[in-house]
Amino acid sequence: MSHKILLVEDDATTADFVATGLTEHGFVVDRADNGRDGLFHATDGSYDCVILDRMLPGMDGMAVLGAMRAAGIETPVIILSAMGSAEDRVKGLESGSDDYLTKPFAFAELLARIRLLIRHAQGRGAAPETRLACDDLEMDLLSRKVRRRGQAIDLQPREFRLLEFLLRHVDQVVTRTMLLEGVWDYHFDPGTNVIDVHVSRLRKKIDEGHARPLLHTVRGSGYRLGFDG
Repeated sequence: MSHKILLVEDDATTADFVATGLTEHGFVVDRADNGRDGLFHATDGSYDCVILDRMLPGMDGMAVLGAMRAAGIETPVIILSAMGSAEDRVKGLESGSDDYLTKPFAFAELLARIRLLIRHAQGRGAAPETRLACDDLEMDLLSRKVRRRGQAIDLQPREFRLLEFLLRHVDQVVTRTMLLEGVWDYHFDPGTNVIDVHVSRLRKKIDEGHARPLLHTVRGSGYRLGFDG
């Protein structure tokens, strides 16, 4: 079944770019170019995710979001905005959005965030995951043990968290921004090579001695966990 996305964006170029990309990935996309129409569509409760521009004609994105939450609509919302200061992001998240992505953005990152929010929404009320895997690489979240082909892999706490994040995004490109936010809890780029160092250590631990590597660098984009080809 295709997931249904509501895209509320007044910039036609951005809206066309996002809608085309999502459609190519199997999503059904409805569009609105102003806040009032966006709120009207959002209130029918049929969407799996709403992508909401912050600055909209008629009714701004924050007002749309507030009206949705006041009406009890719990559809996941990603705010898409050129307003990218820490204060702007905090305000957006505290107002009820589930995620906040600043413009300009990479479509691959938007797509990954949408998929993650939909999975989380579908998993509400379900039994929590206790095991993650990618082919012969397995992680037990309860015992906090990692094995590949049955062989134990000793990971430091940050390496474990990094691998857990990658395992939750198997076969997806994970950007540096996603890792900074999801693994290091940074909402800014500290300008260091901390990610590269940890990825390099993790790659050595999970891939060394195995014929087919799992952890790949996607040049110019980020990293991906999974087999090539």
